[in-house]
Amino acid sequence: MTIEVTITDPQTDDDQKRVGAGETQTKMKLDMRKGVDGSIMIFDHDDIDIVIMPKKRKILTFAKEYYGEHVYEAQNRFFKFLMKRGIIDYNSVQGGNVFSSMEAAIQESKQYNEIQHTLLAVSRFMDDERPLMEFEKAFDAQEESRLNEPPPGESTEWDPDKYHSEKKGSINRGQMPFGMSTAAVYRLEE
Repeated sequence: MTIEVTITDPQTDDDQKRVGAGETQTKMKLDMRKGVDGSIMIFDHDDIDIVIMPKKRKILTFAKEYYGEHVYEAQNRFFKFLMKRGIIDYNSVQGGNVFSSMEAAIQESKQYNEIQHTLLAVSRFMDDERPLMEFEKAFDAQEESRLNEPPPGESTEWDPDKYHSEKKGSINRGQMPFGMSTAAVYRLEE
């Protein structure tokens, strides 16, 4: 499904400067779907899913897979980004009715199409977040590789005769620890 978004500049009254029909002013590439109720769901981010609800003029974020501080931090960056661009009312940001979700109201405008501007802002946010997400993926892959095949200085060879002896610590096998009597053990077994 393709969603075509056209954003025109209201400052230019000259028709020659305006974008003509069929011409593209801005291109964006997002992994998004449209719901049966008309909501737009965006799945590009690694930590959160974004839902734009045009009828209710709301934008929601949900945790993708795992809950935690990283989800809240991504939501916080996202809503601050939208607030700085004038897309949402910052006082409307609140927790949603689903665990680890947040929502905000999209500001109403008589001059601009709010949903088109929201989509453009989400696209710009994803462009800003992409380097961070790629770094995290590369770091995780490098760490997994390091743990699976550690460098020579970070591991020891397994030698059961050298590292694993029959007697370990101060308690001998078959002998009760200091302070416990054999009478107490017999009572517990009965």
